[in-house]
Amino acid sequence: MRIDVLTLFPEMFHGVLGTSIIGRAVENKLLDINLINIRDFAKNKHKQTDDYPYGGGPGMVMSPQPLFDAFYHVLDEAPSARVIFLTPQGKTLRQDMAREYAKMPHLVLLCGHYEGVDQRVIDRFVDDEISIGDYILTGGELPAMVFIDCVSRLIPGVLGSSLSIEDESFSKHFLEYPQYTRPQVYEGLKVPEVLLSGNHKEIEEWRKRESLRNTLKKRPDLLKDADLTLEERKIIEELKRDEV
Repeated sequence: MRIDVLTLFPEMFHGVLGTSIIGRAVENKLLDINLINIRDFAKNKHKQTDDYPYGGGPGMVMSPQPLFDAFYHVLDEAPSARVIFLTPQGKTLRQDMAREYAKMPHLVLLCGHYEGVDQRVIDRFVDDEISIGDYILTGGELPAMVFIDCVSRLIPGVLGSSLSIEDESFSKHFLEYPQYTRPQVYEGLKVPEVLLSGNHKEIEEWRKRESLRNTLKKRPDLLKDADLTLEERKIIEELKRDEV
């Protein structure tokens, strides 16, 4: 997958994109991430990329000229690329959306700044507007990093095991079950016996039950969208009775 990032601050990405799983994916050529400095396309003397908003108001707005030319540069090579604008006005990023984006060969991310982006840029180039939550940040760089991490790890080969992806929180509208590792007892706290039993059927049943318990306790709203089996509904009812 190729990801082009249009940003005023490309240096913010270097630590994130050069380390850990994403860094290895780039090194192994599973990911091709290009950081494009919007200022490089500004034609004015001082490389200014913003101006005062028409109609008045606080702050500055990102100007159309540098962004139009940056998009022309990127999309000239790949006109079918999906363009995503990171903005709090967008749809909240979800795991099912990330799966769909992970199937696309080329994504272009636009990082906004200041009071926003000239609407003509959005109207001309942007396919999707995506938010990572109902709060305001100083720019789109951090959301773009979150987006890249969320989507790229779903690309085949980026993570070592596809099974780990399937078991994770939100993969099936449930939160993940609790995880434990060595030692078996630490400061008097024990690992559940079932995980030490070697009985894979019982472990699987325990994990399913604990996943549902976790979801019911922390994010019951997720269960409203879940396509629950009869067995899962029965477990949830039992868990609710246990809480009473």
